[in-house]
Amino acid sequence: MGFFDFGTIFFLIAAVVIFFQLRNVLGRRTGSERPPFDPYTAARTGDKDAAQKPENVVSLPRKRQPGEPAADTYAAIDAFAKPDSDLNKGLRTIKDNDPSFDPKGFVDGAKMTYEMIVMAYADGDRKTLKNLLSREVYDGFVAAIGEREAKSEKIQSSFVGINRADIVSAEMKGGEAHVTLRIISELISATRDKAGAVIDGDPETVAEVKDVWTFARDTRSRDPNWKLVATEEED
Repeated sequence: MGFFDFGTIFFLIAAVVIFFQLRNVLGRRTGSERPPFDPYTAARTGDKDAAQKPENVVSLPRKRQPGEPAADTYAAIDAFAKPDSDLNKGLRTIKDNDPSFDPKGFVDGAKMTYEMIVMAYADGDRKTLKNLLSREVYDGFVAAIGEREAKSEKIQSSFVGINRADIVSAEMKGGEAHVTLRIISELISATRDKAGAVIDGDPETVAEVKDVWTFARDTRSRDPNWKLVATEEED
């Protein structure tokens, strides 16, 4: 078995000492060290990031001026009535005072109310009428019902349907919104006397009825319901 001379042992000891010193200075790898710097890769990455990064400009929506309505506030009204027409202007005024107002929704509700009022009047249903009519119109309807009952007359009525319902005018009167509709409906109606004889109308014939009704609502009130405030029958 060979052996080392003094010089060999000296160099081995020196190498071990240097190794441990370098290890203490540089430390051990932990796995989280940064990779070696590659100038070519860095240049390509920088160009890619610059291309993907948006410009440092942010487009803000234009601030609405105080009292200025949103752009789509009148969209439903403009689709319903010709812009710049008197009807369009009237509907816009109502919209300004009642943001929930929608002309199409109003017409749909008015059609249902029309049928309810016509049938309630024929049946003498005062309770239903009271909830749907203004005080003045209610008094007129009740007077006619009372006169009919005094004579023991009855109305035999059957509602067929509504052919057309068009808003013809709209306006604000103070805090009240007023909307007038022209309604064309079909109705079978006959009035019978005490003995049951027909004294008005025809129980077998569908008649076309043309009415012009005005509904109103106080836009300052929390009550969302509209009431009939005026009636007119076209010939």
